[in-house]
Amino acid sequence: MKTRKIFYFIPIFLFFSFTSCSSDSENSNSTDFATEKTLLNVSYGSNSQQVFDLYLPANRSESSTKTLILIHGGGWVEGDKADFNYIISNLKTSLPNYAIANINYRLSTVGNPAFPMQINDITSVISKLKNSNYGISDDFGFIGASAGAHLSMLYGYGYNTDNNIKMVCSIVGPTNFTDENYLNDPTFNGLLDNVIGFSYEGNETQYQQLSPLFRATSTSPPTLMFYGNADPLIPTTQGIALDNRLTELSVYHEFNLYNGGHGDWSATDQIDSYNKLVAFINNKF
Repeated sequence: MKTRKIFYFIPIFLFFSFTSCSSDSENSNSTDFATEKTLLNVSYGSNSQQVFDLYLPANRSESSTKTLILIHGGGWVEGDKADFNYIISNLKTSLPNYAIANINYRLSTVGNPAFPMQINDITSVISKLKNSNYGISDDFGFIGASAGAHLSMLYGYGYNTDNNIKMVCSIVGPTNFTDENYLNDPTFNGLLDNVIGFSYEGNETQYQQLSPLFRATSTSPPTLMFYGNADPLIPTTQGIALDNRLTELSVYHEFNLYNGGHGDWSATDQIDSYNKLVAFINNKF
């Protein structure tokens, strides 16, 4: 059974160019907040996968500089922060006053399930950002792709105990592990058995607790969603169900459904999605 490619995000926004940045040492904490800095492979744990890249804008402030946290996809079992490198320079240009943290997290392996390990890693990243001398505030927003979008929504809805998560963007993220379109798919069930650590039968409540659809509340952060109407990995029901649920809860959100699959939309739709992302961040974060 081939399952390791399920939920692997196909990059969008590819029409934008990527330019490299110079990097500073991980230990370059300084009160010189007037200077732009790039810190690569900052460690937040003892595992080699527990690292992130941090892009700090010039003239940042501990009272006002917000941070976008990028969470890559890969079915919880693969992927890397490098998968999001293509968008870094464009976000820096479009949103010059925001810091950006592009994170890795520990990947699930057989006998080493994704949950709660990956949620714990996001908690550790946020703690590192809050407790280091980076010159940023305690306000964070998530941009997640595929499995990373699931982690973004799950954390933002179910683990935002300090109310530090102010917005969530889901790019083709699964929202409901109890969806019949998944329960009747043996490939999907085989994957979840590994990444969750147990099967659905007899564990329905636990599967709901890992589904953003069931964790959303009236205080959930504003949410931006992008989905494809022919996605072979994320059924249309996933986005539509969350759209309906957030409407019921009166949570501000925007739901976008494009023609195409797992992020492989037309150039026009890719441009539209990027513009909507920037507008959403400017308006809601």
